Amino acid sequence: MARLDVNRSGEIEVFARVVELGGFSAAARAFRMTPSAVSKLVARLEARLGVRLVNRSTRKLQLTAEGAAFYERGVRILSDIDAAEQEASAGAAPRGRLRINTNVAFGYGFLLPLMPGFLDAHPGISVDIALTDTVVDLLEERADVAIRVGPLRDSSLMTRKLGESRNVVVASPEYLETHGVPRTLDDLLKHNRLGFSFTRIFEGWPFLDVAGDIVRVPPVGNALVSDGDAMRHLALAGLGIARLSAFHVNHDVAAGRLLTLLDDLNPGDVSPITAIFAGQSGYVPARVRALLDYLVENVRLD
Repeated sequence: MARLDVNRSGEIEVFARVVELGGFSAAARAFRMTPSAVSKLVARLEARLGVRLVNRSTRKLQLTAEGAAFYERGVRILSDIDAAEQEASAGAAPRGRLRINTNVAFGYGFLLPLMPGFLDAHPGISVDIALTDTVVDLLEERADVAIRVGPLRDSSLMTRKLGESRNVVVASPEYLETHGVPRTLDDLLKHNRLGFSFTRIFEGWPFLDVAGDIVRVPPVGNALVSDGDAMRHLALAGLGIARLSAFHVNHDVAAGRLLTLLDDLNPGDVSPITAIFAGQSGYVPARVRALLDYLVENVRLD
């Protein structure tokens, strides 16, 4: 009979994360443990099983045949545990800590204002919110949900679309009074075009040329920023021309603080706003489902 003081599901979960993240250090960060603690836990697991699960002779972790088989069976066991807990708690109110990672503009503009209503509706949930435009690894950051604007890279994670927002080119009246209004792409090349400091899937601003084909103009200027809200503020300050999702700047355009430019050359592309979340065998924790349903019902982008 198994000893009751051995947390076998916990050992399996740590081992699975070591495999998925490719090493002890990454798994340690995910569990907020030290690498030595994770290494010792895997060593204890190997001692209890009487087999070596991973080879540590190279810098890159390598599974043994026994380790690969144990991982595959272990993932199924963890999925079965999750399914059992979901079945047992069916009908129970969602509860637990919900870790949310979102970009700055969506966070300030939509997520944070919606949190009082969401938490009032779900008193058993607490939230841990991080605002960043940097693309994060959900597993490594231990985030339950990440919300991103724009096209997504291929991922095995699950997604739910919250909406979409068209993209616009804007500048302040003060900037345009000083530097002139660009009316062609050649004009635009002479202007200060604000860019992002993080890697994007598509580099360059898309426009329609005279033949109706898409051409891209690189954002070359004297300032790079880490998030859309910072770019909005620089545009408001008159530093240059910015290209942003309309939900960033709708209020500024309506108030005349920013003006849209080159609308006749705008290809009409939109930025999808997507919630990304992990799920095993189709199982999604109730607290995650509750947040996604609430956002879909309450987010109004344009």
